[in-house]
Amino acid sequence: MASLITPQNLRRITSLEKESWTSRTYREAVLNQIQTVIAYDAYCFTTVDPATLLSTGAVTEDGIEAIHDRLFLNEYMEEDLHKYADLIQSGQYAAILHAAIQSRPDISSRYTNILLPAGFGDELRTVFVNNNACWGYLTLYRKQDKPAFSEEERLLMQHWTSSIAFMLRTTRLMLMEELKGGSPREPGMVILQTSLEPVMQNTAARYWLSELRRLEQVEAVVLPRPVRAVSSHLLQSIQMKTASEMSASEGPLSKVCVQLTDGRYVMLQASVMEQIEYSALIEHAGKPFQIAVWLEQAMPQDLLPLLSESYALSARERELLAYVLRSFSSKEIAAAMHISTYTVQDHLKSIFAKTKVSSRRELIWHFVSRFQLSVEPEISGPGA
Repeated sequence: MASLITPQNLRRITSLEKESWTSRTYREAVLNQIQTVIAYDAYCFTTVDPATLLSTGAVTEDGIEAIHDRLFLNEYMEEDLHKYADLIQSGQYAAILHAAIQSRPDISSRYTNILLPAGFGDELRTVFVNNNACWGYLTLYRKQDKPAFSEEERLLMQHWTSSIAFMLRTTRLMLMEELKGGSPREPGMVILQTSLEPVMQNTAARYWLSELRRLEQVEAVVLPRPVRAVSSHLLQSIQMKTASEMSASEGPLSKVCVQLTDGRYVMLQASVMEQIEYSALIEHAGKPFQIAVWLEQAMPQDLLPLLSESYALSARERELLAYVLRSFSSKEIAAAMHISTYTVQDHLKSIFAKTKVSSRRELIWHFVSRFQLSVEPEISGPGA
């Protein structure tokens, strides 16, 4: 049998760097190129934010879409082989499940409880890392009646990882534009009096206010509650701070994220309209001033720090949460943070209490899974 590791095959993916792509069309081209030399029956191609590893859009074949939720829970909630976070850390960016389990299928819950019942016999996972940052994952699947993936196929995927990661990073800005389809390009801005009466707004603000009113099913004359909430929080922050506290800071800022009916998240932030003397404001509390509220679509990387802040998580708890979201076990977290597993559990209990959840599964839901963006349309071509 002829070797797959040929100069022509090695160049199949790198040659794509010479053309112009959007994130979607690039991934479509990659899947089509892979299919010419590595046969597969299904796929899941996900782009991620490198800072949080949160998905910024997954392309899946119908057979995988049907079990995607269970695969997601396995990735974050269960011990298993070749988890994406483990592959990133290992430096071996491609791995074959069947080769790892060999005659012991029971060591992989994903294999025995998810893939086999769905008719799949093997998977080839690859993570795309460039300059120590991960930009996406690709898992290829084969049916039970097909041969397992070979070591040559794994090596070929391993060779392509750097080029694919580079292009996922390069097309990231265009991907953000795709994700914002239908949303205004510029931030919305609305100016309010301290009585919360609107003074002026731009076109983008009119759009977002309309979306918020549709969510709440209120009339056009009603100021949406999220706008009132961030503005009221800002006013309360001003009243509670002393003049010295305010003069030593950049001024209070109030933020909130709201999910719209179509699944997008809009981020609202409120701040004092102008640079003013806070000491004068305290001394003349009755003197009117204005509030600026700006609104724009929230991206996955925006949501995690905002939520951590809203739940008042400590710096240590945020650090631990980041490990949880990367599917580290308690033992791995303890080693990474140089603390005992008992301390890990204490931190987790505190996080659970603050976020009002009772398990890691619920925690993952709050910080990750409910923020997964809509699945993109299935890609057509040889791999579909």
